[in-house]
Amino acid sequence: MDLTLSRKLHKLTARLDRAADLRLRTGADVSYPRFLALYMVGSEGADTQRALAERLGVSEPSVSRMVRVLADREWLEVAPDPAGGNRNRLELTRAGRELVERWGGELEMRLANLLEAVGISYGGYLSDTERLLDALESEPAGSRIGPRSQPGSAPGRK
Repeated sequence: MDLTLSRKLHKLTARLDRAADLRLRTGADVSYPRFLALYMVGSEGADTQRALAERLGVSEPSVSRMVRVLADREWLEVAPDPAGGNRNRLELTRAGRELVERWGGELEMRLANLLEAVGISYGGYLSDTERLLDALESEPAGSRIGPRSQPGSAPGRK
């Protein structure tokens, strides 16, 4: 089986992540993983440390350390969950919202410019990516991943 597309997608994502990390570290003094945590809290409904850990795919102790740093930088408010238990509620501060809005917009513009430079439609790429994400999220974990055709019979292959 030709694994070219899956490996190239991984390579592309890693390169985009490194470029975003470099830009954020030099421009906003924040790492890309910490920026993603702020984004997840502000835009993806990660309103508890547990939800944030799940969305980032990291352990709760790892998120706990990250949350402390983000709170110390005054980008994130952490408060006990009113429902009780050993959970903390997370909310962006005004500075956190401004950081996510400004730098998220810049990173998106850089991606849009890259796509345009190589002749790829931003809207088309977005639509295809959303369809893939929807397909993965609508099925039980891993059910769409597996052999459905013979090796070498991927679309576009002869």
